[in-house]
Amino acid sequence: MIEAQNLTRRYGDFTAVQDVSFSLAAGEIVGMLGPNGAGKTTTIRMITGFLPPTSGRVTVAGKDLLDAPHAARRQLGYLPEKVALYNEMRVEEYLAYRARLEGLGRAEAREAIGEAMERCLLTNVDPKLDVRRQIIGTLSKGYQQRVGLATAILHQPSVLVLDEPTVGLDPKQIIAIRELIRELGRERTLLLSTHILPEVELLCNRVMIIDRGRIVAEGTPESLRETQVGNPAVRILLKDAPAGAGEALGAVPGVVSARAGAATGSDAAWVIEHEKGTDLREAIFREAVERGWVLLEMIRERASLEDIFVRLTTHDVAAGSAEEPAASEEAPAADETPAEPSEETAS
Repeated sequence: MIEAQNLTRRYGDFTAVQDVSFSLAAGEIVGMLGPNGAGKTTTIRMITGFLPPTSGRVTVAGKDLLDAPHAARRQLGYLPEKVALYNEMRVEEYLAYRARLEGLGRAEAREAIGEAMERCLLTNVDPKLDVRRQIIGTLSKGYQQRVGLATAILHQPSVLVLDEPTVGLDPKQIIAIRELIRELGRERTLLLSTHILPEVELLCNRVMIIDRGRIVAEGTPESLRETQVGNPAVRILLKDAPAGAGEALGAVPGVVSARAGAATGSDAAWVIEHEKGTDLREAIFREAVERGWVLLEMIRERASLEDIFVRLTTHDVAAGSAEEPAASEEAPAADETPAEPSEETAS
């Protein structure tokens, strides 16, 4: 549904994004991760048509964003990190205004507005929970995000691009927005940029990690664990720290290493790394039984997406000076996001 080819964006001598290429298939929910200044927002603005690339191309549903911008952007729904809303307008009134900007006819707009408000939980049989006629400036941040999402799906795009959709929300609002995103992702291709790593694991089929303007890893969360993390491991807890446990565990066939973990009172913990593609839990259990050890606990260690993210995006101090310009990469965000919506934001 969307394909980026060798996208590059330069600000003077600084390259914010360098040769970024990826594709999103129909029905995929793909997460884009990266530290501040990595190039996420710049990449998103290029693929949504808000920022022209220095070089490279983007196609959306087969339409080239440069050669056929209106046709391509007609297939896109975009929720920026900072949603530009008219705070003095009522929800329904604002959505009607945005529908006109999208070129929807009166009857088509009325149907699209009703469906968008229902999908984004802006209507309710309980008058206290129905915000159709409420002034946007009086809404909570969570409800304003819902209005932004309703705006993004008004013209029924085939691709949704969401930039930090849950930033600044409280836990209850985050749960509601995540469920809404999951629901929308069942019908559309969805690109999600976020700093919240558990959110990606909960919502996304595939992950792209971007750092210093380049994609440094891509795949499903499970495939990233397999390719980006070392040997799998099992953590065990033995009662009363039996002597010689480390040597005995290290001699089990398939074990790569056995190292002492954090002790718990008089008990001893061991982290046992083993070869990929093997499951040594039964062998470890039998070893404990044969030696008369009391096995209190055995847990398969599993690398989190956070572990992978930190490993791929952490750089030593010497490299810090090279990262400093990246802070300016996101700086245009404040200038390019209008305080009030304009017609340009209506695509």
